[in-house]
Order: sequence, then structure tokens, then C-alpha cells
Amino acid sequence: MSSLRDSYKQEGYVLLKNFLDKDLVTAIHREGRQIFAYQIQRTLGKSVDIDDQPAFEKAMYEFFAADFTAFANTGKQVQHMVSLHRLGTDSRITDTLKELGLDYPVIGVRPAMLFNSRHLAKRDDYWRLGAHQDWRTGQGSLDSVVVWFPLVPAGADLGALQVLPRSHRNGLYESSSVDYIGTIPDELLQDEWQQLEFEVGDVLFFSAFLVHRSGINSTESIRWSVQLRYNNLLENTFIERGYPLAYIYKPQAELITPDFPAVSQMNEIFN
Repeated sequence: MSSLRDSYKQEGYVLLKNFLDKDLVTAIHREGRQIFAYQIQRTLGKSVDIDDQPAFEKAMYEFFAADFTAFANTGKQVQHMVSLHRLGTDSRITDTLKELGLDYPVIGVRPAMLFNSRHLAKRDDYWRLGAHQDWRTGQGSLDSVVVWFPLVPAGADLGALQVLPRSHRNGLYESSSVDYIGTIPDELLQDEWQQLEFEVGDVLFFSAFLVHRSGINSTESIRWSVQLRYNNLLENTFIERGYPLAYIYKPQAELITPDFPAVSQMNEIFN
């Protein structure tokens, strides 16, 4: 067994420095900002320089306040970026998953790009999650792995993840329900939180049973990050349970935009 796997199995996580190419991570971050910029232009009637961080983030906050539905929909669209999905199948990631013990890694849920700030949330738990385990929302193989990394340098001031080492060995904790996340009461946990620090390119691999939480973003900036989840198709209990899938995707039956599209609009597209 490799030293990497030994450390992972013991602590429940490994933080790999300079794991991803910084230019690749930066390009994904830039593409996500550009998608928001298209809707900022439509909603606020002004263009914004996505490379001017203070101006762009100010525009993000204005967009959130002006048209929350469009903001939420734009946030959903960034989850479908081809570059983000391509990264989820990158051999560097899948090879590392195998090194950690996943004999047959499969994607557990579609990739997620997150943008956390108290200015982009209607409730506190929408931007700062309390102590929880990701397995509760995935319910996949017992050796499920979560891959998390920020798209910007992230330390304690930006609310980077905090973890409880070795908590994955305690199984599934009791928790209260907060929407789709189960929050673990403080009295069930030992106060041995480890604050993690990231540079662009650093990647965290951790057990879906590892207890973790968001740090406090005390800045005016947005904490951009990516989360990927994987199951192991050859884990015995996953096979025995018939490969359950907790995430359900289905189309909406009604037209979102009534009386759309017009024939003239179709002709314009295919002219």
C-alpha cells in the first residue's frame, strides 16, 4: 500500500499541493466568470471586466440583488461547462482515486462550481455550511471520495474548508436536516478542527464520511471552488445495495417561457 493511501486511510483526507496545472484552473475560473458577465450585461445594462476583481464582484452582488432567478439560473449553467466536466474525467484525478483505493471509480454526481459569499446568499447556511458529511447526500459506496479545490488562493480569511481528521472512521453521524444537507450538532464532535490552506492548483481528496465545514469568509471577496464526487463500483456494499443513486434529475414539464419560440425566431437561428 502506498504512503499516500496509508495517510488517506488514517486521516480521511490528503491535500496534494500543485496537483493541477494553474493555467487550467485559472481558465475554468475565467470561463465561469464570463458566463455570469453575459447575464450581468443583460440585467444591469453594463459590461464588466471579468479580470477586474473588485468591479466584477460588485457587479455580481448587484446582479444577485436585481434578478435572483436569473442569477440562480446562471449559477446552474456554470455547472454544465464542458471544461468542468472534462476536468472531472482527467486521468490525474482518476489515477489518484485508484491509488487511494477506488478500484473502479465512477462519477457520483455532476461537477459543482461554487461561489460563496454572504452577499450571494439569502440564508447563512447557503454560503457557510456547518459541520456535515457529504455521504449523507450521495449515499454511494462506503469509500466514496470527494475532490475539492478553490479556483483562487484560499486560506482562513476566505473561508477555506476545515476538517476533522480521522472522523471518517466513526461512520455516519446523527444530524439535523437543513435543506439537502445534514448539520451535525457541535456536542457530537471533538473540537480538533484543522484549517486548510490552498494555493491555485492544490487539490483536496477526502472521504465522503469525513466531517468538514466551511470556514468564515471574512473578506468582501467570493470564494470560488469546485467539488467533484466519485463512487467505487466494486465496493461490496454498493454492489449489494443495487447501486443506489440519491441524486434525481428530471425535466420540467411546463414551458419556462410561455409561447416561446416563435417561428420567426427559429428561422433566424437556422437561416
